[in-house]
Amino acid sequence: MKFVIVFVALFALAYAAPAAPEAEIVELRSDVLPESYSFALKTSDGTSKDEEGHLENVGAENEHIVARGSYSFVADDGQTYTVTYIADENGFQPQGAHLPVAPEA
Repeated sequence: MKFVIVFVALFALAYAAPAAPEAEIVELRSDVLPESYSFALKTSDGTSKDEEGHLENVGAENEHIVARGSYSFVADDGQTYTVTYIADENGFQPQGAHLPVAPEA
């Protein structure tokens, strides 16, 4: 019986907890072609993302996609953080003022 009371109390607390407001899309752009693409997205909570990519070495054995882009978000501290990146044959390479920098080898 105690278990049921505790379970119902915890369920009531979880149900009554305020839900995080949902962000709405305020801008969306997308362009997809056979060998390239680009898109941009902005939401009402200050988040944004844009990226463009293209196919390199088309038809070759080492054909691959190269993508460049950035994303921004507003953190819990109220500050907007931005990450720019490139993703290519060398992997994902992010940069941002708030990201740690690997020591030189």
